[in-house]
Amino acid sequence: MTPRYWLTWTGLGILWLVSLMPLPVLFYAGGLLGDLLLRLVPSRRKIALQNLQLCFPELSGTETDRMLRRNFQNTARMFLFSGFVWWGSCQTFGKAIRVQNAHLIDQSLSEGHGVILLAPHFVAMEVAGIFLSTRYPGVSIYQRSKNQALDRVMLKARSRFGGQMIERKSDMRSLIRAMRKGRPCYYLPDQDPGPRRAVFAPFFGIPTATWPVLGRIATLTDAKVLPCTTHLLPGGAGFEIIIDPPILDFPTGETVADCEIMNQAIENCVRRMPDQYFWVHKRFKTRPRGSPDLYP
Repeated sequence: MTPRYWLTWTGLGILWLVSLMPLPVLFYAGGLLGDLLLRLVPSRRKIALQNLQLCFPELSGTETDRMLRRNFQNTARMFLFSGFVWWGSCQTFGKAIRVQNAHLIDQSLSEGHGVILLAPHFVAMEVAGIFLSTRYPGVSIYQRSKNQALDRVMLKARSRFGGQMIERKSDMRSLIRAMRKGRPCYYLPDQDPGPRRAVFAPFFGIPTATWPVLGRIATLTDAKVLPCTTHLLPGGAGFEIIIDPPILDFPTGETVADCEIMNQAIENCVRRMPDQYFWVHKRFKTRPRGSPDLYP
């Protein structure tokens, strides 16, 4: 434990102590923390507000402000829940998490198909990736953190029930091999790939930089793509994982069309629970050439 990471280890220790508190208490405390952060972090408030205004122009100013507040509250709640997610036992997970339509995974696997769980960046997205590994030893792609101490803790937490983690910049052949052996893939689709790798496809009607790899992976593994979203339940009652039926007629064999279908599936998930999407990041950071910056 080098002095460079003392602050990280201290923070993780505090987070572990917080994880011992009941979820309803953390849910209430997270609401208060979210209200505080809404005032203390104007840069993130501005980003989230811009995203909501871009994606939901039909909302009034009052409705947008209300959704913005709920979004900050849910984001703060999930931060306080992090210890539960990283260190909770299989038994405690089972009591706090319910799953809709898990049979769709079994059905696809029994038919000889690979399975890709398309998991948009909802604030509680990490819950499903870890919990589902208690039932299906799956595989997931992650991005290594520059903080080595934090990276070690998160990697151990995410793989503690048998899940296999593959770093985003590594050779994807290991991902393909794992899926061909029957491991479901928990895939996070909506990160900004940057201008060099992006394909632009509509998301809430906005040309959005999109990773063009989902269709390729599905083709190589003969996989069904099932949207998978995780929601915080009211009052700290736990979490709900919703697995939707496979996306029809996917992949198409055409990269842009596959990106359009994927983004539409993500949008459908977001519209179902808009105040729990991760709006505080620059979803539309990379723009088509010649287009104005949406986060001036």
